[in-house]
Amino acid sequence: MPPAAPAFHPWGTSHQIVLAIVAVVMVLMLVLARTRFASLAERTLGSQLLAIYPSGLIIHGLCGSLTAQTMLPLQYCDIAAIAGGLALWTRRQFWCEVVYFFGIAGTLQGLLTPALIYDFPDPRFFLFFTLHGGVPVTSFYVVSAMRQRPQAGAVRRVMGFSLGWYAVTALVNLALGTNYAFQCQKPPQASLFDHLGPIPWHNGSAMLLGLAIYSLLHLPFVRWRKA
Repeated sequence: MPPAAPAFHPWGTSHQIVLAIVAVVMVLMLVLARTRFASLAERTLGSQLLAIYPSGLIIHGLCGSLTAQTMLPLQYCDIAAIAGGLALWTRRQFWCEVVYFFGIAGTLQGLLTPALIYDFPDPRFFLFFTLHGGVPVTSFYVVSAMRQRPQAGAVRRVMGFSLGWYAVTALVNLALGTNYAFQCQKPPQASLFDHLGPIPWHNGSAMLLGLAIYSLLHLPFVRWRKA
């Protein structure tokens, strides 16, 4: 039998190295944005984000962890990754808004407080941090280098999209007995979910918290438009 994968420890050595790499990639993307390689860099990162889901199916299949819980792209960060890939390839305003709000409100927290059990060099470690590192980089990139800033009504649009995704995810969880979006159980690692009340009422708290965070993330751009 293959040896068991090493256990991941938040803020351990591997986690700190990943955070440093993400910071370097962010700086590199901003530098490349000012050169003739900007489009190539955007499409490379965008392709990487869009490839995460099919790559995940292969990796989980090879590692024996492909289950109903890992086979669908229904986690909050999965949606953020798809939106980020579409934003970088198409520059469509809606997808730029989705990855900005989803990436900073949710995926950034996943980068800092990972709900992960596999450490380096397990391929699922790379899968997790490719997503949770690439999405926040894209979130900041689209509003800075690409200047695709949230427009009037962005909070309403993204909140409506969030509620629609949450409803579909709830139906899938009910049908398959899964826990996408942590609707049925909270993450085993410490996270914001620990402060959102008991199950299942934490779902309502999560939606209200999302609205509050979206509003705060939109506030600088409201002031920018007025200026």
